[in-house]
Amino acid sequence: MFAQAAKEQKLELIVNMSHFQSRPVARSKTTQNHWLAEQVFDWSGVPTTHLRPTVFAQRLLYISGFIRNGRYAMPFNRDSRVAPIAGRDVALTAAKIFASPEKHAGQTYRLTGPVEYSHQELAAEVCRVLGKDLPFEQITVSTFLESIGLLNDTAKLKHFEAMIIDQQEGLLAGVSDAAPNITGQPLVTVEEFINENRSAFGLGPAKSAS
Repeated sequence: MFAQAAKEQKLELIVNMSHFQSRPVARSKTTQNHWLAEQVFDWSGVPTTHLRPTVFAQRLLYISGFIRNGRYAMPFNRDSRVAPIAGRDVALTAAKIFASPEKHAGQTYRLTGPVEYSHQELAAEVCRVLGKDLPFEQITVSTFLESIGLLNDTAKLKHFEAMIIDQQEGLLAGVSDAAPNITGQPLVTVEEFINENRSAFGLGPAKSAS
């Protein structure tokens, strides 16, 4: 429907947010649907830029309740690797693209944060910033979804189960320089993201340097 409306209104550019591991044979129906949406926008003839961001740093907020209660628990394998990106960096990338549609139309960009971590390394970095000692704990997808109030969301269950396998196969690994090249500024680090959201983890503001 959006593609048709965009065509009728002769939009100058569509910026479409997809998935990092977008592909026609994706295990996750959600990811496969994102790939199909890319194809529809391309078929429409409306100039389109596809953004394929990796896992958002905001996902750490999903487990803030666990962290407040002395646990660091995620459904992903401890050795799987990912370079989480802050939502605002994705938003700024999109804004910069909209400002120069002629430069970015027809491009597909994979967006990551500045540093790749294993999930165990990511847990260690979060704990370092928060000043806590919380070993990485892998939990079931059902337990994870229950903790964020989505226990009965079958689509989310299947998506996260597919993501676990995707990450084990390295489909979300690696670091891209696309976002900083487009925005012209450094990306938000995990430390910066955690410090900006300390209250969510039950901590007061970070102490300023004297």
